[in-house]
Amino acid sequence: MTETPYSGIERRRHTDRMVYELLQERKQMWALYWEVAKLKPFDQNQAALRETLARFCQLMIDYISLGHFGIYHRIVSGTERRQRVIHAAQALYPEIAQATEIALKFNDLYENQNLSDPAVLARELSKLGEALAKRIELEDRLIETLSK
Repeated sequence: MTETPYSGIERRRHTDRMVYELLQERKQMWALYWEVAKLKPFDQNQAALRETLARFCQLMIDYISLGHFGIYHRIVSGTERRQRVIHAAQALYPEIAQATEIALKFNDLYENQNLSDPAVLARELSKLGEALAKRIELEDRLIETLSK
């Protein structure tokens, strides 16, 4: 099957829409991360912490899923034809995957709002923040390559 120029344009538009959605979810997720962090010490105002933490975990998983099943999957599935994008994704994805694992472990610990040890939550939230910051930096590099 030969490709028409239109289908290439449509693929780029689809990628642009996914990137836009990813950036919007990331912005919301990061804002909720800071809402959770502002609730320290975590042994007070448990109701607000539970609600904010639940919203944060859900949005974080949505954000991670959009990146993984949207943008990264599209690149590695063979749909992406630009070699510079493929090479960038191959170089960046292992570190993105490490950050994803940390986020998934955090979600596993706190999606059910297990708040039995506030010190552990503070430590895990800090570790997650570092991983998310690294992931954002790597995603931005990939997005920059996609937009060229």
